[in-house]
Amino acid sequence: MSISTSSSPFTLAVCAEMVFCDQPMIERVKRIDELGFNVEIWDWTRHDIEALANSGAVFSSMTGYVSGTLADDAGADELLHTAAASVEIAKRLGIPRLNLHGTGLNAEGLPVTPCYQLTGAMWLKARETLNRLADLGEQHGVTFVLENLNTDVDHPGVPFARLADVLALVESVDRPSLRIMLDVYHAQIGEGNLIELIHRCAPYIGEVQVADVPGRCEPGTGEINYAAIASALNDIGYRGTVGLEGWASGDDELALERFRTVFSL
Repeated sequence: MSISTSSSPFTLAVCAEMVFCDQPMIERVKRIDELGFNVEIWDWTRHDIEALANSGAVFSSMTGYVSGTLADDAGADELLHTAAASVEIAKRLGIPRLNLHGTGLNAEGLPVTPCYQLTGAMWLKARETLNRLADLGEQHGVTFVLENLNTDVDHPGVPFARLADVLALVESVDRPSLRIMLDVYHAQIGEGNLIELIHRCAPYIGEVQVADVPGRCEPGTGEINYAAIASALNDIGYRGTVGLEGWASGDDELALERFRTVFSL
């Protein structure tokens, strides 16, 4: 398939964990790059970093920790320790944004330590931990991005999962080295009212991730009006990265072209 010549006001990226799944990771990365997209990865400990660094691809984001939690002392120290190691890998790959969650996730996306009720002390501890991460980001010239998740379908038991919660934390820290990874798929399942959420989060968006609902496939396969999402992002003046973090509903290259088309204004 030839590369589309349509243009986008956004930088478009594709998560290599979820497309071309019949190929080795390095081949997925190279194919995504050949098709004109930046590349996103998840847990760097599962990959050949030297091969990725030599692939020639431009990487957009990766998971910014290996283990730990935001809201308890031991978990926060573990999170900072593994975040520091992740920063070094990000620097090798030229990755500007490192993704965070309220707690560590296992291979199935489930929380290692589930939490179903937040206390005021946990909110304060999470804010303190995020400030420490912002310090680390400033020191190394990278941005940590806190991602909203849904707890109804994919990630039950993850604390600080709702986009409203993520916004409250990032806004309270209010530092350029901490921003929101605004995941539209998760927000639709967990909260809805997507256009309003985009406008509310506008000053703090570090990156946007997309997939449709239900099924978590490329835009155009479900209920989300992605033409309206693209217009809303354009209206707020967003010019950053939009990443496809979704499965292909059929042919992988066709799915990527559908994604590119809806975000080409």
